[in-house]
Amino acid sequence: MTIDRRDFMTLAAGTMALEAASAAVAASPAEAPIRNWIVVNALGGLGDPNHPSDSLVPDLGPRVLAEAHASGLTMVNVTLGYVSGPDDPFEASVRDIAATDRLIRDHARDVTKILTVADIRRAKAEGRIGLLYGFQNGAMMGKDATRVDIFADLGVRVFQLTYNPANQIGDGSMAPENRGLTPFGHEVIARANDRRVMVDLSHSGERTCLEAARASRAPISINHTGCRALVDLPRNKTDAELRLVAERGGFVGIYFMPFLNASGHARAEDVVAHIDHAVNVCGEDHVGIGTDGSVTQIDDLHAYEAALAQEIAKRRAAGISAAGERPDTYPFVVDLRGPDQFRKLARLLEAKGYPPHRVEKIMGQNFLRYAETIWGA
Repeated sequence: MTIDRRDFMTLAAGTMALEAASAAVAASPAEAPIRNWIVVNALGGLGDPNHPSDSLVPDLGPRVLAEAHASGLTMVNVTLGYVSGPDDPFEASVRDIAATDRLIRDHARDVTKILTVADIRRAKAEGRIGLLYGFQNGAMMGKDATRVDIFADLGVRVFQLTYNPANQIGDGSMAPENRGLTPFGHEVIARANDRRVMVDLSHSGERTCLEAARASRAPISINHTGCRALVDLPRNKTDAELRLVAERGGFVGIYFMPFLNASGHARAEDVVAHIDHAVNVCGEDHVGIGTDGSVTQIDDLHAYEAALAQEIAKRRAAGISAAGERPDTYPFVVDLRGPDQFRKLARLLEAKGYPPHRVEKIMGQNFLRYAETIWGA
């Protein structure tokens, strides 16, 4: 779940102070764990949740950019296109891609579009933030699998098959029938394999995930999830799903979401616990992070709660809410947010006993390895 905005002009007056604060973070010795690493958020966003918007187009305002640079982030998979609602899925998705392309052109000093692994490495070398275009619902495919070609040509590199409900491709995590992959879903996966785009099974039902992992000729990913063995909620993946994805060479990203704790109030220690469980199931070469959030944090949590209650009500009315979402469950981890979130996670993993090379894998290298198997070097 992401809450973004487009209007950032009201923040311009605070830009200098924000950049000074960001520079202080960047200069801190605490940056040491990730200073030279490629840091990948396998599902997140660039936005300011203090100013929510219904648009999924990234927010490249001064505060957002300053804090993204200060965080050490190299690349983020941003959700574009149709997720739910009355808009035509195909048209909405094309519009979002065009709008994001335009934003990148207008902010070329700060951001770059990611099409290849070489682009990720170049973003790191040039000090820019890479934006990887991804979908979180395959509804825009309609009944025509050749639309995969259209979106691949437009630069979409991640195709998540379903959101929480069922669609024409398969059942999502909240579809009670758990029917699995449809015949059309098999066509879409085959086409995605042909075009060397990532097939993402986040939000899918268990049967859909297992069947897709077996049907795909290429490794698949679950870019943002938790472990159901620790918290039994539909948005978390079973050990069977995690294990099969890893055995076939795929990637699993752990999110910073309320589903990591049965109370709905996840903490940094829960993120570490789910990463550790995933590493034990999948091996250290297949696990990373997909926070499902932005770098910029909520400034006033009390004021935010009213907006969150409205957002949850909208999601329930639209039939896209997941079990475990409530007006009092923040879609982020309270003590693992803001520009220091990646450094803090690296320090927590090291405190857990993970050697630096394993932490570096989790923070980005495992995603790069996976991307190379799909896109090539």
